[in-house]
Amino acid sequence: MPKETLVRDIMVKDVACVSLPGSRDEVLSILKDKKVSGLPVIKDNKLVGIVSRSNLLKKPTEEQLALLMVRDPVSIGPEEDITIAARLLLKHGIRRLPVVEGEKLVGLITVADVVGSLVDLNITTPISEYLNSGVGPVWYETPLPVVARNMELAHVKAVPVIDTNLDIVGLITDRDIISASVIEDSVEVSNMSAGADDDEWTWESMRDTMSIYYSVSRIKVPSVPVKDVMVKELISASSNMGVSECALKMKRNRIDQVPVVNANQKFIGLLRDRYLLKAILSA
Repeated sequence: MPKETLVRDIMVKDVACVSLPGSRDEVLSILKDKKVSGLPVIKDNKLVGIVSRSNLLKKPTEEQLALLMVRDPVSIGPEEDITIAARLLLKHGIRRLPVVEGEKLVGLITVADVVGSLVDLNITTPISEYLNSGVGPVWYETPLPVVARNMELAHVKAVPVIDTNLDIVGLITDRDIISASVIEDSVEVSNMSAGADDDEWTWESMRDTMSIYYSVSRIKVPSVPVKDVMVKELISASSNMGVSECALKMKRNRIDQVPVVNANQKFIGLLRDRYLLKAILSA
């Protein structure tokens, strides 16, 4: 990787962000509107955290931004070489790095930005060397909440979708899930008994009870088949495609992952852009 390729050369300077104090609803609105997966959090013009779609889905009833965000996020300076950015992204398993000067946010660099720089390097190594074949597909009639939970447990951001013929017919990502989700408000009740459990003279039926009603606001994933939400117009790649060629396809189509198929167009694995970061380190 050429040493003159610096973070400031490829970072996004006009960064969508959110400020403290803030709310979950505000974050959700910005994520949907800007079609991004995460936002830096600032306070008094200083970077204090980062919040992503995953944070919202893991804590569906939490409304306060301060309790949703990840504090003290990993960051990088604008004059660092992008190989440093690639190492940090891989080491910490994250998708984005806030770019700071001092404590001030000046930009954002993502996995997609770094992988996009592979286009000009003419790396012909086949993408099969970086393929993750462990990402299993889901059936297209599977309820979306089940898919969302499985993705959370497997720590994956996307899974392919197959039909009854085992043909790949779509792709579902955490972006699609959060876009389909809504804020649901409900009232729940908790019954508390005034009688003591160790009081042998208190009849169960005679105990005084007190009902406490409280409102709950949560992110709700709709109970629809995954086929109703998935991306149907797939952009796939062959396993012998070169790294730079695949990076160009991902950059042009603005996608983070691509299903990889064999000569018979059968799914053999899912290539996420972050897997190609290793190609940058070995270039």
